[in-house]
Amino acid sequence: MEFATLKNGIKMPMEGFGVFQVPEVDVCEQAVSDAIAAGYRLIDTAAAYFNEEAVGAAIRKSGVPREELFIITKLWIQNAGYENARKAFQTSLDKLGLDYLDLYLIHQPMNDYYSSWCAMEELYEEGKIRAIGVCNFYPERLADLCVNARIKPMINQVELHPFFQQADALENMAEFGVVPEAWGPLAEGKHGIFTNEVLSSIAAKYGKTVAQVVLRWNTQCGVVIIPKLVHKERIEKNLNIWDFTLSGEDMSVIAALDLEHSEIIDHSAAETAKWLNGWKIHD
Repeated sequence: MEFATLKNGIKMPMEGFGVFQVPEVDVCEQAVSDAIAAGYRLIDTAAAYFNEEAVGAAIRKSGVPREELFIITKLWIQNAGYENARKAFQTSLDKLGLDYLDLYLIHQPMNDYYSSWCAMEELYEEGKIRAIGVCNFYPERLADLCVNARIKPMINQVELHPFFQQADALENMAEFGVVPEAWGPLAEGKHGIFTNEVLSSIAAKYGKTVAQVVLRWNTQCGVVIIPKLVHKERIEKNLNIWDFTLSGEDMSVIAALDLEHSEIIDHSAAETAKWLNGWKIHD
């Protein structure tokens, strides 16, 4: 396993395990248990995934010392604001059954996220969070927050995969010392990613699966990845990406696959903002 170093010196595994769209308690708990047993040490969840309790149960049953794990969760839109954010943080911590978080993220750049950030800065300084960051902050939003915040975000989690490579966003993050983290690193299976001829050819050359090649490509771009799976065999296979390196030529070939837009979600659309703001969670 390789590690990314955040601007405060914290080491973060370059590959973790995500649980988006796994709300079923038993399924989620088993998947996280399988992931930890396979060797994953970074687990990514969110209040809006409705599975923090299942993640916490798997962590407690794993037998792995807390300090060896890197646990992430996120603040949802409806809980924005200073007091709301502090309350939501504690709720997430209680559901996970933890004493502290390794990373807490603002899930969307919507509602009063500046007041939320002030609360997160304080929680960080109080030692309740080891690192703080954001999700889905595209260049103009991230730059604005970095210029104005007392403590700059350490992570920005955005959609990143061969069909949506976000070169401008990565350049912007590098300027502010923000580590990129990819949600949907396998494009959520869209655009025929697993049968793509270019990716399949590269995979055959290395004796790897397309998924392994795609995940390795992202890490070689300096991007932390959090693939989501529920099948034990695939969970284990997706961790097996650290025994090969894609050549410069293959990296360039994959770079040519960029469609320069998302086929999953358009965060610049008004309809997206209305839909996300209508996605309610309840404590």
